[in-house]
Amino acid sequence: MKAVLCKEYGPPDSLVIEDVASPEPGEGQVRIAVKAAAVNFPDVLIIENKYQFKPPLPFSPGGEVAGVVDKVGPGVKNLKEGDRVIGSCGWGGYAQELVLEEARCTPFPDDMDFVSASAFLMTYGTSHHALKDRAQLKPGETLLVLGAAGGVGLAAVELGKAMGARVIAAASTEDKVQVAKDHGADDGFVYPSGEMSRDEQKAFSDKIKELTGGQGADVVYDPVGGSYSEPALRATNWEGRFLVVGFASGPIPKIPLNLALLKGCQIVGVFWGAFTAREPERNKDNLNELMTWFRDGKIKPHVSKTYALEDAASALKDMAARKVKGKIVLTTE
Repeated sequence: MKAVLCKEYGPPDSLVIEDVASPEPGEGQVRIAVKAAAVNFPDVLIIENKYQFKPPLPFSPGGEVAGVVDKVGPGVKNLKEGDRVIGSCGWGGYAQELVLEEARCTPFPDDMDFVSASAFLMTYGTSHHALKDRAQLKPGETLLVLGAAGGVGLAAVELGKAMGARVIAAASTEDKVQVAKDHGADDGFVYPSGEMSRDEQKAFSDKIKELTGGQGADVVYDPVGGSYSEPALRATNWEGRFLVVGFASGPIPKIPLNLALLKGCQIVGVFWGAFTAREPERNKDNLNELMTWFRDGKIKPHVSKTYALEDAASALKDMAARKVKGKIVLTTE
């Protein structure tokens, strides 16, 4: 089988594609014939040794796939050959075949295609856990989404609307804001790219307050970090919830904690991967709800481009350069 391999840490162009031996499933494992592999921002980080998980070299990046079970190991109870599954692997997904524990495979309905399925679990799982479990978002509240046209951001926009919130989308270009509005955002605005000056940060806060009638956002969904986080926190409502989702802009911000005191607000961490491992039953319930919303047409992954497996480096470079709207996906056929 063919696999994209990271043999040394570095930029996307350092990846190679090689023929490697097909993996064999062990106890409690299945082998998936991969049809599609989503490209996520952690894939950019993991090949540069900048992610919290550090697999031994060589490895294939790629944290989520969709495909068909083509071999079943001993002790597997609920899956069989021919089942269509989403695989949550962390890494290893940029390959034609992948072995995974049965518990890390999620069956998906026949009316969901492989490309959409591969783009579904991480972004919607993260954003659903963030808004439902961590922020406890309520109907009628105002949700501000930063990076609103990215994978998790666009999922947060759709889910916020499905949960009855008023959604404000913030992104770096007008066309990105429009994508978010096309997916349900009620309002939106453009923020500057790169490191913001103090004046730009104040204008950023003022814009949020203007769009919320001076009250500030009840929930802020922040996958961007950097110089965007503090001014967004300053524009939260009393008893607001600020969700720390990621740091796509690069720098991890330092937050003046007196802001949390003055606003009676919460700064809440979101680590969906750890949640799935620690609370598998709650995660299963969440995934069932997401699948129901998909079937009801409330949510649908926005895949802006697909790439051949051999073009993985190009896909990762587009991801790193913030050129992606919604999701991008590698296909193996």
